[in-house]
Amino acid sequence: MKYAFADIVVVDGGLIGVIVKSWIGKEGIKHEVYVRNYNGIVEYPEDQIERYLVRHKELSEEELEYQFNAINDI
Repeated sequence: MKYAFADIVVVDGGLIGVIVKSWIGKEGIKHEVYVRNYNGIVEYPEDQIERYLVRHKELSEEELEYQFNAINDI
């Protein structure tokens, strides 16, 4: 398995989700993913999931401002 519980992933061409359950069955590796846009859990085969990698980049000036405002309740 490439993914584990609580991994942040991309599904359906750009929606962010979180792995909540994984298993290996007769049809291969499957994952249940909570997708906020759907407000629910959707089952995906592993080959239809991509790892979310944006968190590995540096924040832009605008993102730093949003981060500062969120932390300081502005």
